[in-house]
Amino acid sequence: MEMKIYFPGGKKVYADYNDFTHKTDQPVMAKGEGTAPAPFDLFLASIGTCAGIYVLGFCQQRGIDAAGIELIQGIEFDPAKRMIAKINLEIKLPDSFPEKYKNAVVHTAGLCAVKKHLENPPEFNVYTS
Repeated sequence: MEMKIYFPGGKKVYADYNDFTHKTDQPVMAKGEGTAPAPFDLFLASIGTCAGIYVLGFCQQRGIDAAGIELIQGIEFDPAKRMIAKINLEIKLPDSFPEKYKNAVVHTAGLCAVKKHLENPPEFNVYTS
């Protein structure tokens, strides 16, 4: 499995993977054009959208209408480390969501593959060729 990363100009960095081009740019304040999310923004979005697809699948398997369900992702920043210290995922459920599934949907969101990879990070091997 490979992803091709390249530089189309300015502060843009693109990644071609699985017939899609994932475009990134830097914000104007970082001397980019602000035409696409920054790479770190995509990283953060991958956490929430991954949990979201698990929640959606949970609902679809049980015939529960997912309309009105939202995930709100919040981050807590550690200024000393200059890194995120905590990620909070709130699943906002409509009143119609079955009470008996509330704990299960929280558990399901926690099964997200992105989260699991953060908990057990892969080895990185960076080299030139």
